[in-house]
Amino acid sequence: MTDPGTEEQYEILPDDYTQFDLSFKIIVVGDCSVGKSSFTNKATRNIFDDDYNATIGFEFFTFNIKMYGKIIKLQIWDTCGQELYRSLITNFYRNSSFAIVVYAVNSQQSFDDLEIWFRELRTHANPDIKTILVGNKIDLKDERKVTTKQGEDFSKLNNVHKFIEASAKEGINTTSTFIYIAKMLYEEHSKFEEYTEQDKEFTEKFKINDSLSDSIQPPKMKKKNPEEKERKQKKCC
Repeated sequence: MTDPGTEEQYEILPDDYTQFDLSFKIIVVGDCSVGKSSFTNKATRNIFDDDYNATIGFEFFTFNIKMYGKIIKLQIWDTCGQELYRSLITNFYRNSSFAIVVYAVNSQQSFDDLEIWFRELRTHANPDIKTILVGNKIDLKDERKVTTKQGEDFSKLNNVHKFIEASAKEGINTTSTFIYIAKMLYEEHSKFEEYTEQDKEFTEKFKINDSLSDSIQPPKMKKKNPEEKERKQKKCC
């Protein structure tokens, strides 16, 4: 399989696949009833249920993909959007590599509440966490309240790494979102490893040069004998 727009080959593995080379924690947040669980369930298991019950606390999913010769596991924590559990959700921000923030295009309130979710991310998540904004339920064309431009503008103002509109029901931009996340995190990890390796090589080279400089001592200067100096002065006179 090939990711649209790229030549990179990938293989999506079963969600119960146990082996992996790299693992990343992903958190999914947003208001209640915006379709977070439906979006994640469709992407990871290709299942959509119109009668999906609201998440209580959190739900755990995995997305396993092989690309660049590596098996990448995304550990996905799908959180509830109810304010009652808001303090519990903040615990899941820690150590997350990526946050998927979801609103529903047919709910102006869920879009307005994005300010709250991004404020919580800035407060509780790692400073270098990456974000993707998802405008879900685009299949409800006649009920749309939030335009695509509003989503794009919000993304630019809040330095969102990627903005997409999706439909969990129709499977639009569901799986491809997690493929994008896996690819982005792998590339960031590779850059970090390359930088670390270069830093290690520089350190080792510095140590070698330093040890060589320690072993090379300047020639010892012969100390002049005061009596010899005095004899030379007398002879000269």
